[in-house]
Amino acid sequence: MGSGTSTQHHFAFQNAEKAFKAAVLIQRWYRRYMARLEMRRHCTWSIFQSIEYAGQQDQVKLHNFFSYLVDHFTPNNHNERDFLNRMFTEERSPQDSEMENCRDYESIEVPDSYTGPRLSFPLLPDHATALVEAFRVKQRLHARYVLNLLYEARKHLVQLPNINRVSTCYSEEITVCGDLHGQLDDLIFIFYKNGLPSPERAYVFNGDFVDRGKDSVEILMVLFAFMLVYPKEFHLNRGNHEDHMVNLRYGFTKEVMHKYKTHGKKILKLLQDVFCWLPLATLVDEKVLILHGGVSDMTDLEFLAKLDRHKIVSTMRCKTRKEHKKQAEEKGKANQTSSAGTPSPWFLPQSHSLPTSPLRPSTQKAHRAGRSSSVPCGVPLDPKELSHRVRHSVDLELERCRQQAGFPVIKEKEEPLPSASEADPEAEGRREPTQEEWRQVVDILWSDPMAQEGCKANTIRGGGCYFGPNVTERLLQKYNLQFLIRSHECKPEGYEFCHSRKVLTIFSASNYYEVGSNRGAYVKLGPALTPHIVQFQANKATHTLTMRQRISRVGESALRALREKLFAHSSDLLVEFKKHDKDKTGLITLSDWAAAVESVLHLGLPWRMLRPQLVSSLTDNKLEYKSWLKNLAKEQFSHENIQSSLLEALYRNRSNLETIFRIIDSDHSGFISLDEFRQTWKLFSSHMNIDVTDDCICDLARSIDFNKDGHIDINEFLEAFRLVEQSCSKGYASDC
Repeated sequence: MGSGTSTQHHFAFQNAEKAFKAAVLIQRWYRRYMARLEMRRHCTWSIFQSIEYAGQQDQVKLHNFFSYLVDHFTPNNHNERDFLNRMFTEERSPQDSEMENCRDYESIEVPDSYTGPRLSFPLLPDHATALVEAFRVKQRLHARYVLNLLYEARKHLVQLPNINRVSTCYSEEITVCGDLHGQLDDLIFIFYKNGLPSPERAYVFNGDFVDRGKDSVEILMVLFAFMLVYPKEFHLNRGNHEDHMVNLRYGFTKEVMHKYKTHGKKILKLLQDVFCWLPLATLVDEKVLILHGGVSDMTDLEFLAKLDRHKIVSTMRCKTRKEHKKQAEEKGKANQTSSAGTPSPWFLPQSHSLPTSPLRPSTQKAHRAGRSSSVPCGVPLDPKELSHRVRHSVDLELERCRQQAGFPVIKEKEEPLPSASEADPEAEGRREPTQEEWRQVVDILWSDPMAQEGCKANTIRGGGCYFGPNVTERLLQKYNLQFLIRSHECKPEGYEFCHSRKVLTIFSASNYYEVGSNRGAYVKLGPALTPHIVQFQANKATHTLTMRQRISRVGESALRALREKLFAHSSDLLVEFKKHDKDKTGLITLSDWAAAVESVLHLGLPWRMLRPQLVSSLTDNKLEYKSWLKNLAKEQFSHENIQSSLLEALYRNRSNLETIFRIIDSDHSGFISLDEFRQTWKLFSSHMNIDVTDDCICDLARSIDFNKDGHIDINEFLEAFRLVEQSCSKGYASDC
């Protein structure tokens, strides 16, 4: 009996030991499996993010190039000056007199056949809710209502401070949402899961409502509608994509013109002004600061609260007051010599030597004479003011004549000059931001946190800075804050804490790079200001996939994008590979391959880890690089018979070419007119010191206009580039 019991215990112990060992092995295997999946996910994420930030660098470089051309080009006439203003800086933010012209939406008729949502003002909660439902079933808002809504939104935004103050005393909770980037499904899902805005449920949307996604217009309409319905409970911050220059590259401009072909230009012009009036930040209970990008070691909230935010038309380019003064002087000279405009009174001196200062004060003191964000630019001069100007101008001209005739200078008691706002309301209304104002706004819209201490330039994005934990801590202590909430960066889980949980990143666009690539998230704040994170996936397809399937699907998409990037730089890669192949064997080591790829693409990726997915065959552990480049080309070939070098050039330059096309197409018509082409070519020829006649420019434009309809569309523009690239390739071949 005892022996049998002992044997049973022995076998039970052995079984338990085996089970324990099996559990350890399974656990070890599972941990390794999950670690490999996590490593794959991390690599995939690095690929997507590196390519995205490289595109932003290209955007900054492209606009820096055009900025240089514009800054060093002197317009010869009024038409050239107007073209430059439309091309790059557009007009200054429209003033009140110009905004009245935007009210001509009332003359736009809505046909009886229109079945979409209809709006009447002032808006009611039912109107905003009906708008959400209409967009959910893919209905489109008529252009009349779009313009009307934008006009009303601007009137409200103008009244808001740069930094909104929100209190949890009046709402049960405040929900903060991050980037949406034109993904309407995410916005609808947030409202479905968290509830529609109401007096008890306040919202703060932290910028980047537009670009990349296909429903940016609809998102803006919903957000502006709820902002007008609940002005005290619904708040919007500006992001770095609420910028007409950024919109040229990332799709919003194209979306507006596609959806509203007739009134698209008017909508874009009004949107540019609305974006300038969006608040820069939101402060919850004076303890939680919400802004889009981040901070820097120079961020001054008091300074940000006082600056004129509507002057920052674009963070891509800082047009300083010095440049504006130069343009004003050029405009003054053009007005004096031009006979096409309204003739000046006969008694005003017409000499080119007439000083412009009496009519357009530009001293530093005058520029500092207070901000006048509401001064209309088209107000007619008071008769007394006109008399003062005329008398002063005549006195100056008489004094100049006395000096030329040799008479002694007569010093009379000077009359006080009118202030800047009195002398020229138009010039005051168009005041440009200082470098410090522009830099402060760029830092809060473009910056990212980093783990290291300190603050350094954000060379990855090309704008803003990287700020460390000490920068965060110093800002929190200075303004007695608890923590920061920011967006601007896509995170795999939709959110991320850093800097000892003092900085919270919230990103609300799920499946941003690819279906299954990331979750979206929003954060809820109650009276205790304890952040409660809610994650979500707006796409139902992701719920049917396993983790491995999801990572594999996203990984394939990332590798496809990376191969396109590699193919687009095939020529540069070949040159770099040959540098490592000193013996001209056609073979290089994997370490040399990794070094060469990084030196060309500058993506900062773990190339040796990615090698199995990018390099399939090796010879004695070496890569036959010419064959590898040919295989890359085969993957990218389309059905068209385009040779590899041309296809490579199109892949490498298509985004830049499309952006250049939209910059030249300054009136957003979708076509480059002969006048736009001529003015742009003059800009380039001035930069390259090439003297080209108007006849030659017209001949060139006609040669690009393949269908001879009098203007150049995007396909003709790309085709012309392809033909030029082809002829250049033949030229290089003949030189060899």
